[in-house]
Amino acid sequence: MLKKLTNTDSRNFALTILRLAAGIVFFAHGAQKALGWFGGYGYTGTMGFFTHMMGIPAPLAFLAIMAEFLGGIGLIVGFLSRIAAFGILCNMLVAICMVHRQFGFFANWSGQQKGEGIEYHLLAIAITIAIMIAGSGALSVDAALSGERAHRL
Repeated sequence: MLKKLTNTDSRNFALTILRLAAGIVFFAHGAQKALGWFGGYGYTGTMGFFTHMMGIPAPLAFLAIMAEFLGGIGLIVGFLSRIAAFGILCNMLVAICMVHRQFGFFANWSGQQKGEGIEYHLLAIAITIAIMIAGSGALSVDAALSGERAHRL
């Protein structure tokens, strides 16, 4: 089972770029929610917002915070990236359905909209699907665990 989750092409640097970009972005967002870093509200504030303001059950709110925080770390180091990507994909689908679809496609570039559209979320979904299909790529813990050896360029 672990072999199927960690199997990846250790020569694929395109996956590495996608994985690192998504990992850094989602670690930052997760650190806001879990630790209060980067101007975030921290775990207690985020849980309060998710459960009281948005009506999300506490176990699901916890999973959402951990998907971004631990999923971001997993993507950065390339450890169980398929699972990390799946958690982030679920977060993005819920964000679209619960919040962002009402604001249309485009992000609020000009500050004229009442909220953010879904374009960012669709990009994140596409990246996570690619990682779920192909794995972590080069320079990843998954490649080391699967026995893949990086080839010289």
